[in-house]
Amino acid sequence: MPTSAPSRSLRVGIALLVVVSALVAGTGGAIAQSQESGQVIGEPQISFGTQTGEVAAGTATDLTITIRNRARLQKGGPEQHEERVTTARAMTVEFEDGNVPIDVDTGEISVGNVPTGATSSTVPITIEEGTDPGSYEIPVEYEYQYTRIADYDQFGVDYSDRTRTREGSITVEVTEDARFVVVDTDATAQIGDENDVSLTLRNTGADPARDASVDAESQSDALTFDSDGSSSTGFVGDWPAGETRTVNYSVTLSDDAALRGYALGLNVDYTDTDGIARTSEPITTGVQTIEAQSFAIDDIGSSLRVGEDGDVRGTVTNTGPQPADNVVVRYADDSTTVTPREDSVAVGTLEAGESADFRLPLDVSTDAESGSKSFDFAVQYRNQDDDQRTYTKLDVLADVAPQRDQFDVELEDRTIEPGGSRTISVTVTNNLDETATDVEGRLFADDPLDTGSTDTGYVESIEPGETATMTFELTVADSATPRKTYPVSLDFRYDDEDGNSQLSDTVRVPIETTEAAEGGLPVVPIVVVVVIVAVGVGLWYRRQ
Repeated sequence: MPTSAPSRSLRVGIALLVVVSALVAGTGGAIAQSQESGQVIGEPQISFGTQTGEVAAGTATDLTITIRNRARLQKGGPEQHEERVTTARAMTVEFEDGNVPIDVDTGEISVGNVPTGATSSTVPITIEEGTDPGSYEIPVEYEYQYTRIADYDQFGVDYSDRTRTREGSITVEVTEDARFVVVDTDATAQIGDENDVSLTLRNTGADPARDASVDAESQSDALTFDSDGSSSTGFVGDWPAGETRTVNYSVTLSDDAALRGYALGLNVDYTDTDGIARTSEPITTGVQTIEAQSFAIDDIGSSLRVGEDGDVRGTVTNTGPQPADNVVVRYADDSTTVTPREDSVAVGTLEAGESADFRLPLDVSTDAESGSKSFDFAVQYRNQDDDQRTYTKLDVLADVAPQRDQFDVELEDRTIEPGGSRTISVTVTNNLDETATDVEGRLFADDPLDTGSTDTGYVESIEPGETATMTFELTVADSATPRKTYPVSLDFRYDDEDGNSQLSDTVRVPIETTEAAEGGLPVVPIVVVVVIVAVGVGLWYRRQ
């Protein structure tokens, strides 16, 4: 039939396709089977470099070492096997620094695995003082494990592992930059005070520093610089190699600072010869301390009395530890009843442990109470930097005596006849502890008594405890009651030992009137007779 031929041909083609596919599949399996075995061959290639190769003599720093692995792959294969044969495993590095002036301050270091590429490690180094500028090569001995051949098939992998020890080197460049060390200090501060300290540094490098400044930073809150800052910068300008510069700072130690040394961190900022701004390696120095300055007041004596001027006497001692110049003892209390006649008294310079006596005059008002009183005193002085300081931790215990009359008075004769007048003599005794000069007494009286034309008395001076007599005129009206006591008052204006005018308290003394005297002429009748006679004589004269 016409249609049977294509059907047969189709069936034959399909059969051939199946056979070819089977053959192709068999060949592909053989190819795949052949790719499941083979070798990968390679090895690491190690070299060293430094990222911080430039250092300065006389410094210690950290050196960053770069370890590069430029692996060589001789025969490739699966990725995991290539990585195996190119990796340096469990690497250790040791620096042979015996013949160079650079100490690598570590022993053998473990780097670990180093695959293809680069890794880094940091080691501390110290460059000896005085090391000449230039390049220094430090030998390096390193060891690692690696796989030379990875032999694999469908059953597994065989590794040909080896250990390799090699030598290399790193290069360190010692530069000619400026570098700095502290060569001298005058840095002693007193607790609770502000002091000047000075630091002297030398440029030990080979190059000059330009526009240099030295920044000092306190490492403790107890030590501060100007305006309570934690740091301060001193400008020194150009700084040739080999020369020194001294920088002064003002530091303050708090009142509660411990008695110990305090660290300062220093950095020198400068411009090098290429115009590049640089900062030196950190430098550490210290400030030593001494105890806080103190004073004591003892041997207190007092002549204070309510209502009078007096003195507080005592002995002030510089209890150290430093000498004190221009020492002044000051009254520092805020009492409203005791005021200083002089605010302070100078005692001069006191070495540590030295004492001096002082006397400070005070005035006690009549409102004050007597008894033992505590007063605030202070000592003002100049320290070793000639700065004025004040020590205020001083309490003075002084006695205030009760109030008294400045003058005692007595009358030699306290009687007076009504309608009469007489001179009275007053004995005045000075109760003060000082001489009273230009003493003027004044007499006051009320009706029926009256002062006459002489109501004041005067004495040039009266010594303490001494008496003087003043005389006054006193009259009594006829209306005064006989045998009655009337008061008269006296006060005294005087100058004290300091030349100040003072007015004493008023003193009252009694005056007693007596009976009118009996006998004698009848005054009233006589007056009447005189008047009558005078009138009669006048009338007779007119008639004539």
